[in-house]
Amino acid sequence: MLAGGALVGTNLSVARAAHPFGSDTIRLGLIGCGSRGSAAAIQALATSDSIGGDGDVKLTAMADVFQSNLHTAFRSIKGQHRGRVDVEDRRFVGLDAYRQVLQSDVDVVILATPPGFRPQHFEAAVAAGKHVFMEKPLAVDPPGVRRILAANQVAKQRQLAVQVGLQRRHESRYIECIERLQQGAIGDLQFARAYWNGRGHWVRPRSHRQSELEYQLRNWYYFTWLSGDHLVEQHIHNLDVINWLLQDHPVEAQGQGGRELRRGIDHGQIFDHHTVEFTYANGFKLFSQCRQMQGCWQSISEHVHGGEGTANITEAVIRDRYGSKLWQSDAVDAAGKGWQSEMNDLFDAIRRGDVPNECDAAAMSTMTAILGRLATYSGKRVKWNDALQSEVELGSTDHLHKLDDQPPVLPDESGKYPAPIPGSDVKWL
Repeated sequence: MLAGGALVGTNLSVARAAHPFGSDTIRLGLIGCGSRGSAAAIQALATSDSIGGDGDVKLTAMADVFQSNLHTAFRSIKGQHRGRVDVEDRRFVGLDAYRQVLQSDVDVVILATPPGFRPQHFEAAVAAGKHVFMEKPLAVDPPGVRRILAANQVAKQRQLAVQVGLQRRHESRYIECIERLQQGAIGDLQFARAYWNGRGHWVRPRSHRQSELEYQLRNWYYFTWLSGDHLVEQHIHNLDVINWLLQDHPVEAQGQGGRELRRGIDHGQIFDHHTVEFTYANGFKLFSQCRQMQGCWQSISEHVHGGEGTANITEAVIRDRYGSKLWQSDAVDAAGKGWQSEMNDLFDAIRRGDVPNECDAAAMSTMTAILGRLATYSGKRVKWNDALQSEVELGSTDHLHKLDDQPPVLPDESGKYPAPIPGSDVKWL
């Protein structure tokens, strides 16, 4: 459902895209060689075995801003799939290195850089005629979401497969549970709860030899223009499950959050806790929490309540209104298996000549998360249509070509970065 905002224009041309079929070798390119990019490439190469040996997948090009990341990823991937890595003269380094991967003869490209670069890289991948697997979220601000949607219109015309790393949609237990709920297993759905409450994340110390842009790229998680905040970067998984269940997106949100513990110069801009009430068009409410604090209650889960019972979607358990278990999935794919399943599904589809496209739904879930962040950062009630049409851009990535370029945000004299103050700071809207 894409109501609520027009697509921006695009200068991408529409042309025939090349599709590998049958037993042809599929050439894979990796853009973004961090831990997730490396794991995604390993899982993509494993599809040669997982789908019954219908054809090989080979990694033939890699790119990352940092040589160290690329080298570590190369060793890790080759250690798992030695015979399926052939990138000796196609390992590219720098902010523009992604272009060299897209100019090579890869058929499928993995986009796994920090999310702030996703719209720019996806647009370029579509223009190059590549099938795409890209990690979530798809953008960090509304202009980025609109750019993704516009590029995806061209991807559809060019018959390019586009898959997004919202792996729960490929896990059998989730699929079974969602289907039962949509068929009325607990009656009319009344409200939902979603959580990503965990301990926290890494911090990478500043080196005196680093430029400001390099420091921020190495600590991308803590800068809103790069990550979108952890509500967008991680909690999107839980929000996507509820959107998937309802086949819709919220129409407004209000919430609160802040920096209870993240007050140092090494904590960038992002909050350490968010609580959001999302409202859908039919009045359905989703109550969401995400928090990164040691020693607090932890849960990464989704739940829904209906007139005749409840469901823990994460555990794929449905209970009646008295708490008695009505159903539980016996699927064997435990948490985490979705990462491999999503790759199996993508490469199997490409070999059949199909072109699955998950981009629009993922863009709506990305925008849902951004809507929540706009509500917590501002302390205001924010409407979907207003948010999606917003022209506030957190930071353009198109002008960044060298590590000594100036990033969109800079520290003050004390070394601290501009952070939102709910109720008094509307620039984030």
